[in-house]
Amino acid sequence: MTNESHSDASNNKTETTKQETADYKNLIQSTDQKSNQKTQTNPVVVLLAVIALASGLYSLHLNHALYSELNSHVHGPSSNGNSLNFTEGSIASVANSVSKSVVSIITSTTQRSLINSESSATAAGTGFILSKDGYIATNKHVVSGANKIGVLLDDGTAFEDVELIGTDPLNDFAIIKIKDAKDLTPIKLGDSKTISAGQQVIAIGNALGAYQNSVTSGIISGKGRSLTATDSSRTQIETLSDMIQTDAAINGGNSGGPLLNAAGEVIGINTAYASQGNNVGFAIPISSVKGIINNVLKGQGFERAVIGVRYINLTPTIAKQKKLDINHGALISSSKGSNAIIPGSAGDKAGLKENDVITSVNGVEIGVSGSLSSLIGEYSVGDTVTLTIIRNGKTEDLELTLTAYKQ
Repeated sequence: MTNESHSDASNNKTETTKQETADYKNLIQSTDQKSNQKTQTNPVVVLLAVIALASGLYSLHLNHALYSELNSHVHGPSSNGNSLNFTEGSIASVANSVSKSVVSIITSTTQRSLINSESSATAAGTGFILSKDGYIATNKHVVSGANKIGVLLDDGTAFEDVELIGTDPLNDFAIIKIKDAKDLTPIKLGDSKTISAGQQVIAIGNALGAYQNSVTSGIISGKGRSLTATDSSRTQIETLSDMIQTDAAINGGNSGGPLLNAAGEVIGINTAYASQGNNVGFAIPISSVKGIINNVLKGQGFERAVIGVRYINLTPTIAKQKKLDINHGALISSSKGSNAIIPGSAGDKAGLKENDVITSVNGVEIGVSGSLSSLIGEYSVGDTVTLTIIRNGKTEDLELTLTAYKQ
């Protein structure tokens, strides 16, 4: 288990595929063009797949669980959450307003066969611009393992000098950067804690790795979904929680693209779709990675803030088994061979103990507004937060300073 790890049950399965596109060099000119070279496509974990990952040709298996949405600690422009639905013509207006901020991502990966020969595989995904100088958010599965990363803007401008800044150890999230970029158009970040089921949304991405900035619309079908994604060979497995479920069409190649509210603000990162169901897609709530984004944009590096505890998300069933009077929150609990509190962590220094139930972070309820990990994900390393806990039936507050996740 890892810091801020948790348990939940799941059954539904999902798949995702990674889309083979043009030869890497030619692809910088056109994402429609397919490679004439002998290339093979690696399946990419598509958290948008059965939950298949929306980036390219990956497949995943999805499990469903019991979670909720998140609170926010925003960097840059943000939404007040009041823009819920689109008016006539506003879908086109929103799509046009963000088109300069949504990019296609092309990767090239060198593969070695059993007979020791090499081949090149290309794949496509999506991202969105965070800053004028070229920081871009996307999914981890879009860029992990790539030898080369290319970025294509909506106007056809191509960049080959792109570096991976970091990948999130606890989520399918990554940030890349176009070197020496300037005057790009950053997208606005919204507040995923204010979303509600039935709210209308727009998904934009590089559909099927060939149709740049394709626009689909739908509603938020649910919040707090949990899923386990695997690639088509079942060799890679990724578990995600607190996902936004939407019926806006998400396809291979969409991974890393924005899920937008009616104000044109990002509320989620399109990641996976259910391969065995129609119009079942999933997005990472933007608030759960704002802490990392803040750190990067402030020049403080790619780091995830954590408390340093292991916990179980409380459900009415677990609460009854544990004879607890509360049925939501994070129950600090050890697992086989692992301590409940990571020695030397922020939680350890603050005096957290096994069997404490953390009920809120800075007044935002866990389970109602998101899991503990997601709520902490809104904050940066070095931020101070107040946890409300229940210990031996009594409620108390603990203040602690968040530290960086260490593997």
